[in-house]
Amino acid sequence: MFVGHLGQLSLAGAAMAATFASIVGFSFLIGMGSALDTLCGQAYGAKQYHMLSVHMQRSMIVLLLMSIPLAFILAFTCNILAAMGQDREISKEAGIYARWMIPGLFAFALLQSFTRFMQAQSIVIPLMASSGVTTLCHLILCWFLVFKSGLGSKGAALATSISYWINVVLLALYIKISTACKETWTGLSMEALQDLGHFLRIGIPSTVMACLETWSFDMIVILSGLLPNPKLETSVLSISLDIYALAYMIPSGLSGAIR
Repeated sequence: MFVGHLGQLSLAGAAMAATFASIVGFSFLIGMGSALDTLCGQAYGAKQYHMLSVHMQRSMIVLLLMSIPLAFILAFTCNILAAMGQDREISKEAGIYARWMIPGLFAFALLQSFTRFMQAQSIVIPLMASSGVTTLCHLILCWFLVFKSGLGSKGAALATSISYWINVVLLALYIKISTACKETWTGLSMEALQDLGHFLRIGIPSTVMACLETWSFDMIVILSGLLPNPKLETSVLSISLDIYALAYMIPSGLSGAIR
């Protein structure tokens, strides 16, 4: 929304970068993190409360390690998009934007672990409150970094990364000090380094499923960059998909009740 006021090229570059980041980064973390839905749900149902802490730490380790090669790919967004035949100006703009998103990738990895750890215990009000505070901070950060700091579209990417870290800090503090997580958060454990294969056996199929679902929409934006007027086409399509995403979030959020 903020980047759209900077012009077609800025919006097209930001849309292309966000889409590419979703394809090669965030979708993998969402899929792998969904293994916690199964593991934490089983542990909580069996009243093995200490295992929720172990599973969460195991997820944090796997997702953070995954983020390293994914961040490396994001760093070369410009080159990859150009090799795919995308417009040079859009590729350059997307490459700059994507690099400012890299810090947020690691925060997103932690966020997936914290969120699913809390959802398994039906601790949803703090999640909602944390998201609300983060969204408010994000709006302020976007306004300042995009329009006032001189960063332009890069400011939106930086604001996104900072917002993810704000959410991570808020949830980490809640898990640490709240009595609601007293039984399930037992502190750092070496047990989290064991049986990573079991986590991967559940997480990999979930990752494939999540990626295919996400890519079916994301590829539309990538393909729009190959049309005759890529700046206009990509900008318009990104706005349309953002509106669709707003409608999608309502049933998607409600579906979380069955996890």
